[in-house]
Amino acid sequence: MQINHCLQRRGWLAYGAAMLRLHDNLTREKQDFVPSDPAHVTIYVCGPTVYGAAHIGNARPAVVFDVLVRLLRRLYPKVTYARNITDIDDKINARAAEEKVDISVITERYYAQYMTDMGALGVLPPDIEPRATDHIDTMLTMMEALVTSGHAYAAEGHVLFDVSKDADYGGLSNRSLEDMLAGARVEVAPYKKNPGDFVLWKPSPPELPGWDSQWGRGRPGWHIEGAAMIAEHLGTTIDIHGGGADLLFPHHENECAQSRCAHNAPLARFWLHNGMLNISGEKMSKSLGNIALVKDLLADTPGEAIRLALLQGHYRQVLDFTPQLLEQSVKNLDRLYGALRDTADMEAVAADPPAGFMAALADDLNTAKALAELFALAKELNTPQDKGALLAAGAIMGILQQPPEDWFAVEPGDIDAAAIEQLLQDRAAARAVRDFAAADAVRDKLTEMGVVIEDTPEGTKWHLAR
Repeated sequence: MQINHCLQRRGWLAYGAAMLRLHDNLTREKQDFVPSDPAHVTIYVCGPTVYGAAHIGNARPAVVFDVLVRLLRRLYPKVTYARNITDIDDKINARAAEEKVDISVITERYYAQYMTDMGALGVLPPDIEPRATDHIDTMLTMMEALVTSGHAYAAEGHVLFDVSKDADYGGLSNRSLEDMLAGARVEVAPYKKNPGDFVLWKPSPPELPGWDSQWGRGRPGWHIEGAAMIAEHLGTTIDIHGGGADLLFPHHENECAQSRCAHNAPLARFWLHNGMLNISGEKMSKSLGNIALVKDLLADTPGEAIRLALLQGHYRQVLDFTPQLLEQSVKNLDRLYGALRDTADMEAVAADPPAGFMAALADDLNTAKALAELFALAKELNTPQDKGALLAAGAIMGILQQPPEDWFAVEPGDIDAAAIEQLLQDRAAARAVRDFAAADAVRDKLTEMGVVIEDTPEGTKWHLAR
């Protein structure tokens, strides 16, 4: 009754659509989404490891779960969304050593670029953005609990999780321990009781970052970070845990095991994973030289079109990211903004998104079907309510958030968009280290180029002065 009252109050039951259903990877089936507390939904998504520029594969979960959060906010009175920042990692250490700088220089630089890139794609900032290095004490407390309960052990300055002590290990990824060991890259070390035991804490030599602990100076393993941050900020059991399918094993399996054994409770009620992204039919990889960086794509394509391209297929399926997909996304936005421009003399009134659109998103976030409903509505904007419904649907998808004249004002080929994006990244990096004089100098240069910038909650936006 409480759930129905909540949804009815927000107009959801008026659509006559089914309750929100999501595919849970733990049960491997689509289920009605029933939060622990309908008055407060909690969701956590694995964020970036900030040692390099984000590629388009990194952007897919950011965009997909941004849409889910927007939908949840439409359905529930309160949603708390956490997306972490991994700012201690061996790749970060290696980059810092290469440049002979502190790891904070690396992490702040690429955090600023990540936020700039995601802002350009219309990704809203999360409510909570915990950083791993701010939660070392929480991680150590969790490790102590696991050691005390016999689920973890100390050996040669390490703390390791004992997979043999968790009867449910492998349940999330649906693999037996033998299969997991056969398919995983596991470090064979003499201090391990079992080959599959994974590191919670590892010793740090003087040249690497480290923190004091009862097991000696060291740093956390990757898997303990998210589990500890979730517990501190969202509680023992959250409603939704999300991330890319590549994280299902071992990362999410290990997160799940640690939390379950430390708190005697499940980490999440629903586990959602977006599918991988190919580039023109091939897996994106450094060896193939086809890594597509978001900042490079933004030099030639509006961020809104990149976002729309990432939503063209169902989030759980592999998406083939091609130049043709980007071109079609630009054309699709031309159609949508064209419909708004053609009805400029008709002022929109507040309206609910179309029932068919909402029903599509309620069916495991079927964005492809939802977009089809949106395009059908755009063909016939006969009333102010129709226009309001189109804008309300666009707000959930994270598109159609600018005036039509701004969309049509500048074509990517008309200006040096790459130079502007680089200057915006330089400004963001300067602001991240509180060098406001340098940031102001970049703004002045952009002004001289005829570029107007606006800092918004969705990121820094720009357009040509008119």
